[in-house]
Amino acid sequence: MEPDIQQQNPKPSPEKAPHGPDAAAGLPVVAVPPPPARGGTAKKLTLIPLIFLIYFEVAGGPYGEEPAVQAAGPLLALVGFLVFPFIWSIPEALVTAELSTALPGNGGVRAVGRAGVRGVINVASFPSLCIDYIEKLFPVFESGWPRKVAILIITLMLSFLNYTGLTIVGYTAVVLGIVSLMPFLVMSSIAIPKIHPHRWLSLGQKGVKKDWNLYFNTLFWNLNFWDNVSTMAGEVDRPQRTFPVALLVAVIFTCVAYLIPLFAVTGSVLVDQSQWETGFMADAAEIIAGKWLKIWLEIGAVLSTIGLFEAQLSSSAFQLLGMADLGILPRVFAVRSKWFDTPWLGIVVSTAISLGFSYMNFTSIISSANFLYSLGMLLEFASFLWLRRKMPALKRPYRVPLSLPWLAVLSLVPCGFLVVIMVYATKVVYLVSGLMTVGGIGWFFLMRFCKSRKILKFSKRDIGEVHEDE
Repeated sequence: MEPDIQQQNPKPSPEKAPHGPDAAAGLPVVAVPPPPARGGTAKKLTLIPLIFLIYFEVAGGPYGEEPAVQAAGPLLALVGFLVFPFIWSIPEALVTAELSTALPGNGGVRAVGRAGVRGVINVASFPSLCIDYIEKLFPVFESGWPRKVAILIITLMLSFLNYTGLTIVGYTAVVLGIVSLMPFLVMSSIAIPKIHPHRWLSLGQKGVKKDWNLYFNTLFWNLNFWDNVSTMAGEVDRPQRTFPVALLVAVIFTCVAYLIPLFAVTGSVLVDQSQWETGFMADAAEIIAGKWLKIWLEIGAVLSTIGLFEAQLSSSAFQLLGMADLGILPRVFAVRSKWFDTPWLGIVVSTAISLGFSYMNFTSIISSANFLYSLGMLLEFASFLWLRRKMPALKRPYRVPLSLPWLAVLSLVPCGFLVVIMVYATKVVYLVSGLMTVGGIGWFFLMRFCKSRKILKFSKRDIGEVHEDE
């Protein structure tokens, strides 16, 4: 018997309408039609802007990879950035490609997993990362009110740019990606004659204890979030064809962008291991070529942060829009700006939440984002396998060319790594993530209560059910 997807009746019969905790089990089984055409001539994302948006969702440049060397030494840092893409990034990208083309609406894969807060917390890390690089040139921003005011101004300005439209953000990402990578290419080229290959084999200074929590979180934060762009699938031109190609190119592009400067700097610069903190690439640029390259790289860091912020904020805002389309959030979250056709309420809410987390230290922010992301990805891998088993006839323009048992094997290693990330979390991360998880569960049941009592308006065209022919 082949399953088919039917649109849910606005007034389902009592025996078919799930109630209580069991209702949550039905939500991953969704087939969301693309949203109806909107008035006007809203532009769609094409291949090149999508590649750079994915790049900024995941990386945005080699900024932030330095703590991997500080935590475990050059060899393990290089091995991590060489191996991790194969055990994590590629499996995640494959799952994202299949689910995004099967469910090509806003909200996408992450509406299935519904772990939205993780992205908003991640947005908070980028203004902090930007200031970490700026303070290398202007020490006044190291702490105190100048740092706090700078984070506030950067966040509000970049949020307004996001409000102006996803097409603008997409082409901005192309320009920012090219410009922000240029100083790293120049630095790596100048470093070639100074490279001593034996330095790549160093496991770190003697007597320095390995910091596995920092090591794994640095790798994970720099090479995850491949599924984020699925939340904007409804804004992509021909997503069934565009997504797989964009993901493939973005994976290769991202890995090369990390590895080239890491090989160059670890091979040519010999400093105390403790100096490999966030922002050290700028200091390395000065050692290799002079003050001028450090300044250029600092400018690139600021531009990269802009791209990272815009891509992640777009993802978070469109996820809220997609969840409103699915009836998980009130319909008001699907309202778009009259001028720019952007989900303005989602942008405002995401910005407000991210500001609340912006004043944590950078390591705590990324560790909390990683923990919540791990919870969400476990749901996404489970949803991916569940849909393959229960809905084999679901149209999948891109399909991972493996049978279900091999898909389970493909998912096993990434899921194991997710558990490792969660085990190595600190007390602060457990506290923040626990509160956000409990808050998310409470919000889910609050929305169900509001929907059942008709306190707020919710979409009725959204969630599909799976039926088998008798």
